[in-house]
Amino acid sequence: MEHAVTPQFFSTLLSIGIALATAIVMLIVGHSVVKSVARDPMARRVRALNDRREQLKAGVAASKTRRRAKMEKKASISVDRMKAILGSMKMLQDSQLKAASLNLARAGIRTKDAAITVIFFRLVAPIMIGGTAAIGVYLLNWFPDASAFKKYMIVAGALIASYKAPDIYVKNLITKRQTAIRKALPDALDLLVICAEAGLSVDLAFNRVARELAKAYPELGDEFALTAIELGFLTDRRQAFENLAQRVNLDSIRGVVTTMIQTEKYGTPLAAALRVLSAEFRHDRMMRAEEKAARLPAIMTVPLIMFILPVLFIVILGPAACSISDNVMR
Repeated sequence: MEHAVTPQFFSTLLSIGIALATAIVMLIVGHSVVKSVARDPMARRVRALNDRREQLKAGVAASKTRRRAKMEKKASISVDRMKAILGSMKMLQDSQLKAASLNLARAGIRTKDAAITVIFFRLVAPIMIGGTAAIGVYLLNWFPDASAFKKYMIVAGALIASYKAPDIYVKNLITKRQTAIRKALPDALDLLVICAEAGLSVDLAFNRVARELAKAYPELGDEFALTAIELGFLTDRRQAFENLAQRVNLDSIRGVVTTMIQTEKYGTPLAAALRVLSAEFRHDRMMRAEEKAARLPAIMTVPLIMFILPVLFIVILGPAACSISDNVMR
């Protein structure tokens, strides 16, 4: 029996279709929302971590700044006390202070109060260390079996060593710094040649080379950066080059300074002169390496005789000696 299709049936189908379409749309939207919700927490976490990192950086920087300010304040108070003590004893002379500052600058220490600290410890260290040695040797009897001459030599050695210790430390720093600068100078001159041929002025060339040498050779980069600053504000450019030679105190640097001064004065080509100097310094560095290699056999003679040859004799002659002793025992 056939049923007639009524308008109510069409409306029901239409309602079902709208409901299905709405459900499909809701599923699609819900899926995208779930995706975005699943993705957003990670993004929010990354953003939160970045914000936290920036806050920590700012806090660490602020704490470092406060800590540095406190340390500088304490150091300034300590230096003022040292200066007052040295001034009361009339041991803080201008010539002595200038010489100590120059040695510290050659060692790479340019703080204004370091010279006063070195002079103060040069005064205090013999009193503390030498006095301790004298009390221990003569009053506490640290070396009961030592003779009077040995006790005197121990105390005198402690006094002299404690007095010379700051100077020896600074001299060691100067030697290491000069060695590093001597190694870096040929490469620095090559960079200066490139900058000069590119048309840069002398102060810009020094500044550029200082930036390039900052990581590989920080000692020479520091000196070149300071020279570039002095070339920028000193009225006499020759004084900046002379300050460089005085700070570094190397014959090779004096040669470079002389070349720079002649270039500034007479207008000679800078690139050609620097290229000749670079080749000369590279040859000098190669000669130093060959000299060390030629000196190596003489240096190895004593360890060879003391440590290697006895072991070699034992390995070679040991079995023969064992067999001879066995035959003799039989």
